[in-house]
Amino acid sequence: MQATLLSVLGLALLGALHAQDSIPIQADFQQDKLTGRWYSIGLASNSNWFKEKRHLMKMCTTTISTTSDGNLEVTSTYPKGDQCVTRNSLYTKMEQPGRFSYTSPRWGSKHDIRVVETNYDEYALVATQISKSTGPSTMVLLYSRTKELSPERLERFTQFSREQGLTDDEILILPQTGEAGGTGR
Repeated sequence: MQATLLSVLGLALLGALHAQDSIPIQADFQQDKLTGRWYSIGLASNSNWFKEKRHLMKMCTTTISTTSDGNLEVTSTYPKGDQCVTRNSLYTKMEQPGRFSYTSPRWGSKHDIRVVETNYDEYALVATQISKSTGPSTMVLLYSRTKELSPERLERFTQFSREQGLTDDEILILPQTGEAGGTGR
């Protein structure tokens, strides 16, 4: 009985690891080209905080810079109520170019971040697997160099989010600051 249970748990763990490894990473990733200002155009997640805050979310600005030791400093500024809030995060580079780790000092969650695809001057698609005590979650971000992005790029974001197991209710094209409401995808 114990051996069967261990076998099942082992297979479940293997399945989870395989699912995580199935997320692609940008071929020939060039970190220096990812730096600069981006707008968060789309956000998809199956986390509880996303479900609770989805109706309040708006587009934000994110600036990415490289630290002296080759990691990424990610600074996001987003509207919260009638003010702007800035959050700084340090993404630690991993062995594979285009893959980073981050541990939230506030929540203790561990983030496996992958730059899935980008052309550096128009858009970037980023997937994050999050591990925390309440269970795992997935987040997909669509960044753009401008506040608007082609319908093809928006559709690619939606398609990729669905491939990660996210439902249409968990996928959001963020409204620009000052706009009322939001459009789900």
